[in-house]
Amino acid sequence: MTRLEQLSRELVDVVVNLGYPAELGELMAQNLGTESTVERMTQYLIHVQPPTAEEMVDEMLAICEERDKWVKKKKNAYSNRQVNEWINR
Repeated sequence: MTRLEQLSRELVDVVVNLGYPAELGELMAQNLGTESTVERMTQYLIHVQPPTAEEMVDEMLAICEERDKWVKKKKNAYSNRQVNEWINR
């Protein structure tokens, strides 16, 4: 079992312990997609224990948005380095 699979299982377990169907946890884990985001979501659920599924999904979407911004920032930085290397050769 990979680390991502293990963390996803933990996320599903937390969701079920909060009284929601396992399918919700599985969908969240799929959408989050990385070890760090799944772990972050799990910690949020453990510490905040949101009262509604909507709040859980809102947080998942916020985490995904932050991840996507980080990826875009890294891609832009790489592209800028490539252009600068081309210009300065």
